[in-house]
Amino acid sequence: MFFRRTLLLTLYKLSDIVILFCSLALAIGIGGYPGKPSSLTDLLSARMTVRDFIVITVAIFTWYIFFRLIGLYETKRFARRLEECIDILKATFLGTCVIGGITGLFYPGLHNSYFILVFWVSAAILTITARMTLRLILIAVRYRGRNLRHIVVLGTNERAVRFAEKIRAHKDMGYNILGFVDNEFVAKGEHTELLSDLDRFSEVLDRHVVDEVVVALPMPSFYRETREILGLCEEQGIKVRFITDMLFDLSHVKSTIEYMDDTPILTLYMGPHDGFLLRIKRIMDITISALALILLAPLFVMIGILIKIDLRGPIFFVQERVGYNKRRFEFYKFRTMTSDAEKRQAEMEHLNEVSGPVFKIKDDPRVTKIGKILRKTSMDELPQLFNVLKGDMSFVGPRPLPIRDYKRFEKNWQKRRLSVRPGLTCLWQIQGRNELSFEKWIELDMEYIDHWSLLLDLKILVKTIPAVVRGTGAM
Repeated sequence: MFFRRTLLLTLYKLSDIVILFCSLALAIGIGGYPGKPSSLTDLLSARMTVRDFIVITVAIFTWYIFFRLIGLYETKRFARRLEECIDILKATFLGTCVIGGITGLFYPGLHNSYFILVFWVSAAILTITARMTLRLILIAVRYRGRNLRHIVVLGTNERAVRFAEKIRAHKDMGYNILGFVDNEFVAKGEHTELLSDLDRFSEVLDRHVVDEVVVALPMPSFYRETREILGLCEEQGIKVRFITDMLFDLSHVKSTIEYMDDTPILTLYMGPHDGFLLRIKRIMDITISALALILLAPLFVMIGILIKIDLRGPIFFVQERVGYNKRRFEFYKFRTMTSDAEKRQAEMEHLNEVSGPVFKIKDDPRVTKIGKILRKTSMDELPQLFNVLKGDMSFVGPRPLPIRDYKRFEKNWQKRRLSVRPGLTCLWQIQGRNELSFEKWIELDMEYIDHWSLLLDLKILVKTIPAVVRGTGAM
């Protein structure tokens, strides 16, 4: 098993180096610069200098480091194809940034946008193709009963049985469930073999080839037994996995292991946690909001003039709202109401037309003539581009609520919408906007948080445009 794993890792690393050279060759061949090789033969026959050797060595080392740090040389049996593809895009992007910097420093004539783009695209596509091809080969081998890892499951509760069923349903992962270890069979209607009780686990290790142990026991009740079994696994070098919801009964948790020096720390995430993708999201927010503010500057001036003509007072409405992890920030909108609007809200509470803690009136008497147009077209929201640029908000995320509305939340779980940065638009705005009930609104916010991805953000942004143009549900 160890030899096969070592051989597989070696093949991965060699293929990555070959792909690195192929991508460099493609980028050099397509990039436009004086004196470039006219053919692949010319490129291969070119004399390598000491500088070339040093740069190539640094490039290979950089490529390897990023691939290793992102986990592309770790076992991927439990990883989904999409997750591996995203990891490859991350690693190749970071590697391209460094290699782009190196070429800019040592080969200024070679450094241009075509070189960088061709290198990254070709490296990403070739690496994904190679990895997916190898996956298909491994799947074919595993379906023939080879390259299997043998698992023992501690516990026979419903979660343990459900886990075993999922493993058996995914033969492509290459796992074989040997059986269960527990004092009694808890789950009903199951006939999977009970290998032993918890106190005789060492006998299971003596009788069977065991590659991994999966702990599905409730820890408060079986801490002593689990600790002893972990000690046995540690002695024999057997990998142990935990089903984390057996540690804490939480529904929306993602977990990772981090280290503080040599101390392992189990980190539980209650929302989006991919630091790399979240940084990409923030970079996109900054870039797009800055460009939008520049391009829309004439529109801002025109709206400001119309507001001044329509009523006296400030052009912008500024209100304190609750943002990421309950941070408070100044929220900007074009003013669409009379200057005493907030003071009059208390006397109008009985006119509220939406459920829950929020306050909305379809034909609000406080809204001005120009305000009705701005609200119908959502142009009153444009100043929130400043909030996005500052980092108080994002383009996509749950809408930020006034302090009054936040304080009226009746259940703590509703506050989980504050675990991500608030946004200009979200799922509920493309599925009815203010026509939805507060309960449905919160439900869609939770759905967004639990299934967040950059692709989901893009879909929401694309669907927001027709929703705004139609003006459906706007108040």
